[in-house]
Amino acid sequence: MRTWRKSLHEEPELSNEETRTRAKVAEALNGLGLRPTTYAGFNGVSTTLTVPRAGPTVALRADLDALPVTEATGLPFSSKIPGKMHACGHDIHMASLLGAAAVLKKNASKLRGPVKFLFQPAEEEGTEGGAARFIDRGALESPHVEFVVGQHVAAGVPLGSVAWKKGPMMAAADHFVIRVHGRGGHAGYPHRSTDVIVAAAEVVNGLQALVSRMREPTDPVVVSVGMIHGGSRHNILPDMVELEGTVRTVRAATRGQVEQALRRRVKHIAASLGTRATVTYREGYPVLVNHPATTELVVRALTEEFGDDRLVEMESPTMGAEDFSRYLNERPGTFLFLGVGTPQHTAPLHSARFAPDESALVNGAAVLCAAVEGLQRA
Repeated sequence: MRTWRKSLHEEPELSNEETRTRAKVAEALNGLGLRPTTYAGFNGVSTTLTVPRAGPTVALRADLDALPVTEATGLPFSSKIPGKMHACGHDIHMASLLGAAAVLKKNASKLRGPVKFLFQPAEEEGTEGGAARFIDRGALESPHVEFVVGQHVAAGVPLGSVAWKKGPMMAAADHFVIRVHGRGGHAGYPHRSTDVIVAAAEVVNGLQALVSRMREPTDPVVVSVGMIHGGSRHNILPDMVELEGTVRTVRAATRGQVEQALRRRVKHIAASLGTRATVTYREGYPVLVNHPATTELVVRALTEEFGDDRLVEMESPTMGAEDFSRYLNERPGTFLFLGVGTPQHTAPLHSARFAPDESALVNGAAVLCAAVEGLQRA
């Protein structure tokens, strides 16, 4: 697993570019005696471990893609690709799933049903993602999958522990682009123009009232502007500013309400300052909802594997998003957080210094193997 992880970490690839990563995964599966399936125009890899006994098929999923981050970990196997890094731990996910495949292959005679291994591209893409396209290509068929299980490293969970939650676990993630249009001009004579910079600033501030004043305090919502583009020179007022951001919600009803409120508020704020705004709003990944009964079965198996003291039940959903939610919309299953947090390593996901302890590889493989055993035993 360390060898696989090192190779994958050194040559990261962004969403929908994972051709080299796909080849490495396929090579590793071949080395384990598992025949990989690849797809034209899609960078996913899948394989099925067939076993003598007939029983429920469990699918295990890992993601392939990296992030546009310049690595600053100082690891001896740091990224060799400028501006690209496995800053979200997908290298750990892939190596752990390959490790689980090796263990399960060795113990195939003890399994109570087939196991399908899904190596999915484009999880970080954020809107369509790779899961839906994988499902369209039969990821949950041939054989028919009864249960799906996934996991993600988590810096906020102690190394060696596993976090779980029944029901909603991760937020829906939507994407918006706001363009504020006005009449540009000389910065020394703002009264002769309509200042879209000022209007855009008011829009940013006004969006926060969607969270603080327009929904129940117990209903989690996040509205964040991540990019602002506008202007070409310090003494010129531009005629357009573009803002881009994300909305995170946990309840389906709230998701639609926030979109409507955002469109209305942006339009009125812009108009009040003599400008005009357009909003492009696109729904991304849905809420990730763990199936309660399936989660209980997996947690029971993990407790036997790790002990009570290493299982952490989450009290509330996180506002991150995952397109594993699309598998859970099709089949019962559960998603888990694999702890990688230590007092020495506090860098969060997506950080240029994110460098989880490699002992997480053993824990990650053990989690997946235990989940298969627990679900097939039931």
